[in-house]
Amino acid sequence: MIHKLTSIHPRAKIGENVKIDPFTTISGNVTIGDGTWIGSNVSIMDGAVIGKNCKIFPGAVISAIPQDMKYKGEATSVLIGDNVIIREFVTINKGTSAKNKTIIGNHTLIMAYTHVAHDCRIGNNCILVNYVGLAGEVEIDDFAILAGGSLVHQFVRIGKHAMVGGGTKVRIDVPPYVRADREPLAYVGVNAIGLRRRGFTNEKITEIQEIYRDLYENKLNNSQALKMIEQNYPDSEERNGIMSFFKDSTRGIIRSSV
Repeated sequence: MIHKLTSIHPRAKIGENVKIDPFTTISGNVTIGDGTWIGSNVSIMDGAVIGKNCKIFPGAVISAIPQDMKYKGEATSVLIGDNVIIREFVTINKGTSAKNKTIIGNHTLIMAYTHVAHDCRIGNNCILVNYVGLAGEVEIDDFAILAGGSLVHQFVRIGKHAMVGGGTKVRIDVPPYVRADREPLAYVGVNAIGLRRRGFTNEKITEIQEIYRDLYENKLNNSQALKMIEQNYPDSEERNGIMSFFKDSTRGIIRSSV
């Protein structure tokens, strides 16, 4: 059901069983998937593609132009997957010529007052708690959680299944499967509780913990630790993912808290 007090451009593509509450504005170059609900006073601007069965709460602004002085009006987009929940007053900016699009994966929850800047890429099943702020071109991998009030510097990457503590400043990369907290932000352990909730076995969690002991507690530099890990641990998705993350980091990796 689309309320008569909405403003929907005739070129907007609205799927089946979409519900749009009053005082919402939807621009022309917009696609909204089947079964999505959009609350009141939402603004969805040119370039937004929203998937199926999403919930967008009042006051959210989707696909506004980037807050980037280099943006020159180029046609860019925001791509939002299926079953995404966007709470009150979230702002998600469209991309720039750097990457052309901002991406939000499936089953992700973005809580109230969070800001997602241009060209960010957020994976599937992520949670961004209230007042998180992402600068441009941040990458957040699947199942990562950012607690309330976290601020993430431009170009930072946060690995999958990582848990970042509330009120933290994330200036450099956070590797997968870890808990990160304190000021300055540091490695404080493996996210074992989160991994158990997602079906990781005790043996797999122990393997991940041992890998991070070699990286953080054995007084080795990263090159030495990665070489030892490659020699001492069997080939696996988790081992390879951790090694690749460390090798590919351009901003540097958080240090240990001890």
